[in-house]
Amino acid sequence: MERKKLGILLSTSQQHPNKKTAVGLSRAALAEGHEVYLYLVDDGTENLEEPEIQELSRRGAHLFICAYGAQRRAIPTSEKAAFCGLVVLSDLVKGCNPFVTLN
Repeated sequence: MERKKLGILLSTSQQHPNKKTAVGLSRAALAEGHEVYLYLVDDGTENLEEPEIQELSRRGAHLFICAYGAQRRAIPTSEKAAFCGLVVLSDLVKGCNPFVTLN
């Protein structure tokens, strides 16, 4: 049986309640054995270094960050996420069911 793929777009900063929602949804999906794809964009790129986000990555979530948004916020490239563009986001939207946006 194919695993379900949950996609989450997070566009808000660390202080916004959406971070907690994204982390909770991701943890629940991973616990159920689903694949998780988390895309950080706009102010959401500021979440890259958050311990909860990095913990999701260690547990198997696929972590992506908008390269342009990271550059605008002086977030250096690293191995902590795949730095990419909107083409990847488009592929995630098409390939994940459900896909949740937290703006």
